[in-house]
Amino acid sequence: MDYQGIILEWSPRLLSVLRIVAALLFMMHGTSKLFKIPHQAQYDNLRLTSLLGVQGVLEVVGGLLLLVGLFSRPVAFVLSGDMAVAYFIVHRPKGWLPILNGGDDAVLFCFVFLYLWAAGPGPWSIDARL
Repeated sequence: MDYQGIILEWSPRLLSVLRIVAALLFMMHGTSKLFKIPHQAQYDNLRLTSLLGVQGVLEVVGGLLLLVGLFSRPVAFVLSGDMAVAYFIVHRPKGWLPILNGGDDAVLFCFVFLYLWAAGPGPWSIDARL
């Protein structure tokens, strides 16, 4: 098989891999906030009704839905917007450049989720099975 054939064969599968890896990393932010796994001291007194608590729920539930590929497009759209809002509320006030204000994760998640909204979940998903 030539190079082009390999790319065409693996592109949809790698879309699924991107979705799965992004979801797992995103979920870790939520599990750190809600379940202290992995533990980060800054979330020790987090209340579920706070903005960070709601963010943790979005990260866990949205991440889980993306992980299995269920309702992928609407979930990815919501999470993309969520990450844009997170960037402008939390990180942008600390400076313009994401690498200096700690917002590079939020920017990257925002655009990965925006891509998943446009491209779909890939073949390894519940959505594809339905």
